[in-house]
Amino acid sequence: MPTRTAKRLSVVEVTRFRPRDVDYHAYVEVLNSRAVRAAEDAGWSVNRIAAADVGTASLLSLTDASDAIMIMGGEDISPRFYGGAANYPFESQHFETADEGQVSLVHRALRRGTPLLGICRGLQIINVALGGTILQDLGTQTIHKNLGAPIRDIMAAHTVALDSSSRLSADLGVSEILVQSAHHQAVARLGEGLVAVGTAPDGVVEAVEHAEAPITGVQFHPEDPGSPAGQLSALVARLSVRERELA
Repeated sequence: MPTRTAKRLSVVEVTRFRPRDVDYHAYVEVLNSRAVRAAEDAGWSVNRIAAADVGTASLLSLTDASDAIMIMGGEDISPRFYGGAANYPFESQHFETADEGQVSLVHRALRRGTPLLGICRGLQIINVALGGTILQDLGTQTIHKNLGAPIRDIMAAHTVALDSSSRLSADLGVSEILVQSAHHQAVARLGEGLVAVGTAPDGVVEAVEHAEAPITGVQFHPEDPGSPAGQLSALVARLSVRERELA
């Protein structure tokens, strides 16, 4: 049988077009580009796709041959996908086409056993796809975002305690990590099959794992330039879980 020289990873973002918020888009581009580079450095052949720009059918087609999926950060998920209220504090623009496509990706990954990593919004997409809900705003007294700061200074540093029995803790080799985060929403009710394996000092869920499938979500941003060295590469390495288990 022929041997593939590179595993195929789809990095799925929200959109490549944000004319309403150029500064935010530029910062998201930095984060997503760093994730792509880290995956390529780890030997992945990367397919980068913007879910809102292609639609659900094309997104599923373009990612059909992927060995793993990474769902990136971005705007709030539309409340209609988790039964939430409209007009909540700090509500962002919604990209419902991206929401629909990324939720479908999670469903397929679960069915197939495809390794999947969700970052920030990506964790929330995983949770919503599996029937969970979202806490729509963390308020103004928050450790998770530098409210009112320029976008380049929006990330806030805090610790995350990891469940020492979790796969994530085993892979990172620690029970507590320092992270960079910039979110005003969080997990409320956990989706079916998900286990909270990382919490911030205020109790906010910062990492989840599926009890059976190779699906992981982190609420923080390991791809931020200010994140500790090695954090992003360690999380990218988790996407090879299927290959490790079959070896």
